[in-house]
Amino acid sequence: MKLSRTSPSRGPRSPQVTGFYDDDTGSIQYLVADPETREAALIDTVLSFDPKSAATNSDSVEDILDFAKAEGLDITWILDTHPHADHLMASSFLKKRLGKPNAIGSKVLEIAELWRDFYNMPDAFDPANDFDHLFEDGDSFQIGSLPVKVMLSPGHTLGSITYVVGDDTAFVHDTFMQPDAGTARADFPGGTAADLYGSLQDILALPDDTRLFVGHDYGSEYRKTPTWESSVAEQRRHNIHVGGGTGKDAYIGLREARDKTLSLPDRMLHVLQMNLRAGALPPSEGDDHRYLKIPLNRF
Repeated sequence: MKLSRTSPSRGPRSPQVTGFYDDDTGSIQYLVADPETREAALIDTVLSFDPKSAATNSDSVEDILDFAKAEGLDITWILDTHPHADHLMASSFLKKRLGKPNAIGSKVLEIAELWRDFYNMPDAFDPANDFDHLFEDGDSFQIGSLPVKVMLSPGHTLGSITYVVGDDTAFVHDTFMQPDAGTARADFPGGTAADLYGSLQDILALPDDTRLFVGHDYGSEYRKTPTWESSVAEQRRHNIHVGGGTGKDAYIGLREARDKTLSLPDRMLHVLQMNLRAGALPPSEGDDHRYLKIPLNRF
């Protein structure tokens, strides 16, 4: 059973949030439920992928689906915050399994254009066909009775989005990490530390008691157990990269220096060509098998 933790609703216009930790990638998958209607959404789910064997399976999401069934929840949305570089998205798999719409930010179209060049696949990727909804900055929708607002949060990628659910909850993906871990990297194609700083400040402008749910946690030198919930006030005071009012220039210098020390995620070149298809595997070829294309000496 996966490590999971539920943050209960605080009352009207406040969701119940259960996070499920994926050990292989340090990713947190979220099940966001409206206590009033029992409708729910999945955010940033993971399809298991072994980069050594290039084998996939659905183990990482089965516990979540079992939990939702036991709780009597009706999953009505399959949401992602960006095309992930560290894990294979379960969006396409869950869309077929549940028959529910999937969604991501509209700038995935620009991200796809970047990666067509890196993969030399000029006719690949059609996000408008693979996702049912491409959200623009400021768009809104509902999870049951709960309003959801979409915020564009670039920096980690040029098209990352934050979901602000109800009055007190935001899913901030690869922007903030936990306060003792700082912030996410900004050196992937299309990402910049300057854009990420602006996104962090936009999130810090939310009310102090807003719950912030991050996309990843790897523990720290002093904390071995993964955690994924904080608040705007906690991040503003204690985040080791931007807490206490770190200025833009200082942050950019810190972030860019740190990013130069980081290697690529071991799944990145494998999974992005699938994630730009909502996590769908490549089409089968004449022998009924599927194949990935990996660029050499580009990174």
